[in-house]
Amino acid sequence: MIDKQIVAKALEIALSGGDFAEVFMEDVEKTAIACLNGHVEHAVTGRESGVGVRVFDGVRTAYASAPMEPHALMTAAAHAAEALSGGKAADNVVLRDAGYRRRWEIKTYPTAIDMQKKMAVVKTAYAAARAEDTRITQATVDYIDACQRVIVANSEGLWGEDERVRTRISIQAVASDGEQSQTGRQSPGRAAGFEMFEWIDASGYAKQAAQTALLMLMAPWCPAGEMPVVLDSGFGGVIFHEACGHALESTSVARGNSVFTGLFGETIAAPCVSAADDGTLEREWGSAAMDDEGEPTRRNMLITNGVLTGYMIDRLGARRMRAERTGSARRQSYRFAPTSRMTNTFILPGDDSFDEMISTMGDGLYAKQMGGGSVNPVTGEFNFAVLEGYLVQDGKICHPVRGATLIGKGADVLKRIDRVGKELELGQGMCGSVSGSVATSVGQPPLRIAAMTVGGRK
Repeated sequence: MIDKQIVAKALEIALSGGDFAEVFMEDVEKTAIACLNGHVEHAVTGRESGVGVRVFDGVRTAYASAPMEPHALMTAAAHAAEALSGGKAADNVVLRDAGYRRRWEIKTYPTAIDMQKKMAVVKTAYAAARAEDTRITQATVDYIDACQRVIVANSEGLWGEDERVRTRISIQAVASDGEQSQTGRQSPGRAAGFEMFEWIDASGYAKQAAQTALLMLMAPWCPAGEMPVVLDSGFGGVIFHEACGHALESTSVARGNSVFTGLFGETIAAPCVSAADDGTLEREWGSAAMDDEGEPTRRNMLITNGVLTGYMIDRLGARRMRAERTGSARRQSYRFAPTSRMTNTFILPGDDSFDEMISTMGDGLYAKQMGGGSVNPVTGEFNFAVLEGYLVQDGKICHPVRGATLIGKGADVLKRIDRVGKELELGQGMCGSVSGSVATSVGQPPLRIAAMTVGGRK
């Protein structure tokens, strides 16, 4: 990293172009391993560092990135200032340590584990998936870890440091009967080191992926129509994340590109629905001590008993909305300017019984696992595949069905939730937006949507 006095000088240069300046420094060590059908496609480890400079003049911004080198930092600061040319004579910037610290211990840093031991975990997971059944014709295992050290300094005197350590393994299994194929996947990850594998059984997750693929291979096609749907815990939360969560980020709200713009304090969901974004959860995939603007992370209530009570707001959004920041600014790396992003976003537990949800729903669909899909970020309209689904008839789970898709609009779905279960689970993934791809968790307890459009072939 670059010395504090040099960073302060760079901030003074940048401030000549606006009313606020910020420096983001990053040093990251990464490992990525990919195994396809028992063969290691690549096993790469590397280190990258760099710096980004951002200048504000009101709500106008300029951003420049450069290698981690003092002269390059000064040049980037000058370029960012010149892009705006709206500044003033800069006072001396005095930087003070904000004292942010990670809230949990890293027991075994991934950088201390040799490549062969990491590859052994990958190969063990692959073997477990393939051993489940002869109809598992393909298995892919991806392993990643990262140790990211960041410093954020700004013209207000902030000097914030954070270290983010993350580890994840992703298993995809394909089952085939010679005519058709189905896929199952599991992708556990934590804001932790290699000790993650002390409490996560990679082979067990591999078996689950294979079992899902086999189950869907033999399942009949899902019927289509409007019906009640029960979404299971964990990755069922991907619908809230994609169709509603992005619409609660100031990136869209401040510009009026969200269905929730101007609805603060209004009822936007059923009374049984409360939702939060929490970047402080211990060892959770999207957690950190501070965001990428140096603001401490926190628990932000987005919906409380159906009422919109919060947005996720970064510095630019705060200026546009005249609101407080919420510790929600994130970026993929120093190459990106930060924007408001989710961390760990979930619907809070309720009081309803899963068995009662099913027994009183009549005929419908139980979506145990969700797959990929598409969302219109402005309208909240979505289309998501169901990775593992079951037909419910007369209040009983009957048999698995394949080919189901859930179609709707996020704002409508929130109002149609009539049951919220007790057991909250989170699933880990990567979320893409204008500031790149960042680690996020999605989650919810089991919940029931009274009526929803289900796409199917039958």
